[in-house]
Amino acid sequence: MPHSPPYPQSPPAGGPQHLLQARGIDMHFGALKVLDQLDFLVGADEAVGIVGPNGAGKTTLLNVLAGAHAPSQGTVWFQGVDVSARSAADRCRAGIARTHQVPRPFLGMTVFENVLTAATHGAGLHARDAGDCAMECLRLCGMEALANRRAETLGLLGRKRLELVRALATGPQVLLLDEIGGGLTDAEASELVAMVRTIQARGIAIVWIEHLVHVLLQVATRLVCMDGGRVIADGDPQAVLNDATVVEAYLGGVAA
Repeated sequence: MPHSPPYPQSPPAGGPQHLLQARGIDMHFGALKVLDQLDFLVGADEAVGIVGPNGAGKTTLLNVLAGAHAPSQGTVWFQGVDVSARSAADRCRAGIARTHQVPRPFLGMTVFENVLTAATHGAGLHARDAGDCAMECLRLCGMEALANRRAETLGLLGRKRLELVRALATGPQVLLLDEIGGGLTDAEASELVAMVRTIQARGIAIVWIEHLVHVLLQVATRLVCMDGGRVIADGDPQAVLNDATVVEAYLGGVAA
């Protein structure tokens, strides 16, 4: 007989129904409080950019949403279900995928094998279905010609592109991106922007942390600014960048 899950099946009555939500999130590392009663939400098909100074808690928020960190307090909801106690692997299977600031390809494997692994273990596909998914994701993202290249032979841009393709192969409904533009030239960053737009066009919601604001604004339809573990502004990107609190905390007193 199946056990009843130890969590309610929908957010509290009266709350908005969003794809992914975090409510009242506190995150402590010893005496250090990194997230402070933080609320965050993203709707289906939405592209949300996250900015803020170093130490604002941005990557920690992504880790909490993805299941890499269990919050000290608060709740994470996905598709109306409390997933706070679920592992990162379970959340990936449910539809929450993420990339890392420093790409983490499986070395000693080809590009295709990297993506095949994501399709198999992330999306739960097998045999031919997993292979077809891997090749389709490579084709969609313009990496089909690199399928047989060893992952360790790729340059920085290639590894970041592979991070995106692997995440796509898990079959996400929301994709969490952590500073994928870091270290790239503007031309290289534009290639990643095109890939992210391709992914978003498939109906996948995007949550993207990025210090390259001019790159982020090419995708984000909503901007969130964090400081001190809290959201200090949330809304139209240009309005957020011109918000006095954001200008003081993040832009050094100079409006965008």
